Amino acid sequence: MNKFAVIVAGGSGTRMGAPISKQYLEIGGKPILMHTLEVFFKTLSDINLILVIPEKDFGFWGDLCGQYQFDIPHAVIKGGNSRFQSVKNGLDSIFHAEGIVAIHDGVRPFVSSQVILESFDVAEKSGSAIAVVALKDSLRKLTDDGKSFFQERQNFRLVQTPQTFLLSKIKKAFDVTELYHFTDDATVYEHQGWQVELISGNPENIKITSPDDMVYADFLVKKRLI
Repeated sequence: MNKFAVIVAGGSGTRMGAPISKQYLEIGGKPILMHTLEVFFKTLSDINLILVIPEKDFGFWGDLCGQYQFDIPHAVIKGGNSRFQSVKNGLDSIFHAEGIVAIHDGVRPFVSSQVILESFDVAEKSGSAIAVVALKDSLRKLTDDGKSFFQERQNFRLVQTPQTFLLSKIKKAFDVTELYHFTDDATVYEHQGWQVELISGNPENIKITSPDDMVYADFLVKKRLI
């Protein structure tokens, strides 16, 4: 089946406090986004990569690709006013009727090849594959009256990306009005009444959003190179 990856990178990076958006910051000698695109391409050389970024960044991204001699094939699509709209724009750019598509945060460059491969295998069989990791810390639920209650952490998972789906099903799922509870692609899929399939993610697959994350990302890059 045709394989696609929609890499979404529309954030402004205000929490990072940097002069440019976080997806363009450099780790390990090149921008974060290039690491993310590269891991998908190295894992599946026949994958169709679709990068969704703000339209105002098209020229800047092109300049970066020239500066870093980045030649991995990918399409560049205009992002929307929300993550939902950005993902929808990416999906709408795919004109194939059948295939499998991974939707991935552009600022998660440390996803493992094993997770990517499993996500495509499981999605082809069950319709979806959502990468998750177990919690290590204790968990408490807060109530409106200021109280808190212990929760069994074994009953919860932290959700990552990629979130991978049969193309026909996820395109149908996104053909709806955006709702407030659409926090990720899995919730959009579930809105159709479909159950998602969970797979194990890799713990180092962090979403880089803060200066502390950049410090950890630099550590992970150096560890990878050793």
